[in-house]
This record gives sequence, C-alpha cells and structure tokens, in this order.
Amino acid sequence: MSVAKKQPTKKDKKKSPKVSENKKISKKTDKSISSKKQSVIKNKKVSEKKLSPSKSAPKNSSTKESSPKLKDVFLPEQYVVYPSHGVGKVLEIEKREIAGQILEMYVIEFEKEKMTQRVPIEKIKENGVRKVSTKNQLKEIFEILTGKAKVRRTMWSRRAQEYEAKINSGDIKLLAEVVRDLFRSDSQPEQSYSERQLYEASRERLAREVAVIEKTDEKKAVEKMETILNDSNGRNEELETEEAI
Repeated sequence: MSVAKKQPTKKDKKKSPKVSENKKISKKTDKSISSKKQSVIKNKKVSEKKLSPSKSAPKNSSTKESSPKLKDVFLPEQYVVYPSHGVGKVLEIEKREIAGQILEMYVIEFEKEKMTQRVPIEKIKENGVRKVSTKNQLKEIFEILTGKAKVRRTMWSRRAQEYEAKINSGDIKLLAEVVRDLFRSDSQPEQSYSERQLYEASRERLAREVAVIEKTDEKKAVEKMETILNDSNGRNEELETEEAI
C-alpha cells in the first residue's frame, strides 16, 4: 500500500529551523543597518558642527577683507594726494544716489586750482588717491634732490612726455626726480620756456606736499628745496656735458 505523504502545515513551516535562522539573520542585519544609520547621522552632525561657521570665524574673515580698505580710509580735514591734481583736502564724505545705488564719495578740495573733486570710496585705489607722505619718506625725497641730475640724450619732445607722466603719476619719488633733473642754478645756462614750465609745475606740486608734511607754507618749502638743490655737488659738470652733446 502506498502511504500518502503528509504535507507540512503552517505550524510546521513556522517551526522549520531554516526559516527561524533566516529571521535571526535578517534581525541581525536590521540591527547592523540601524546602527550604521545612527553612526552616519552622528558623523553628519559632527561634520555639520565643524563646517558651520563659528562666532569668531566671521570676525576674522571680515577683518581680513576690511583691513586693506582701512588703509585707504580718509577723514574730513585730512590732506591727500590726487595724481593729476596734487595735494587736496578732504572736506566731507558725501552720499549720493546714482542709477538707483547709494554711493559714498570723498569731496576733495584743491585750493590752488580752485576746484572740487568727488571720488567714490570704491574708486580710491583705481584713481591712485593716496595719503600724504610721512617724514621718513621726506628724508628719501631730500636725498633724491641732492643727487646728480640725470638727463637722457633724447629729443626734448620725448623727454617732456616722460616728465609729464612722472608729474601726474602721484609718486612723490618720481616727482622729486623731475625737480632735480630740470633745476638750473644761476651759473647754468637758461632753460627753454617749455623746460621752465615743467620745472615750475613739478616744483609747486612737490612743495605743496613738503609744506603739508612739515606744517609750513609753500614758499618756505620751495626755498628749502632750492637750497638743497643749489648745495648739491657735481650738477654743473654733468649738465654741461649732456647739453653739449
């Protein structure tokens, strides 16, 4: 007789060792996955804390960005040097609305030229506006004036352009070089009209800055500069050889 095989019931399936083992494995994997998730979340929180800017961070970054700007800040009644106009005085910081934007501008007065210039604060570096030189820098300027004049052996028209570029550069050292090279003592040959014009322009521009630094007037500054130029040695010989060629 053939015996009919008994099919496993639902209870038998639950009791099967394979199924229970699989359940245990799945529980372990679920636990490991959940623990991994928790560790990932913790790591994220730690990384977010590290990445989030601290209270001191924006202060440091802002000071780094603002530190170069602070060097260019001018105050009312302060003297500054504008390359193409020379020494001027800051009257005030003015706010104006231009093209829908509010701009802060320095109002600079040039008393000698009887003119006023408005320069946006953001354009100070671009326009070459700088503070008046210090007393230590003035010593270097007087040393330049005591040196020998250096006159290039080129056409006057080209030299005149070079002198004008130096005068309008805003660099006080280049300005002093022009004064030194174009100065003529009483014992030297007379200058041409154009040479004399350039010399007077450079001398006045330099004398204004010297007067501000030494807190004196322009006339006394000119007298001091020309005394230094007259007392310098070796000027006559070099100028005569350059002009004879």
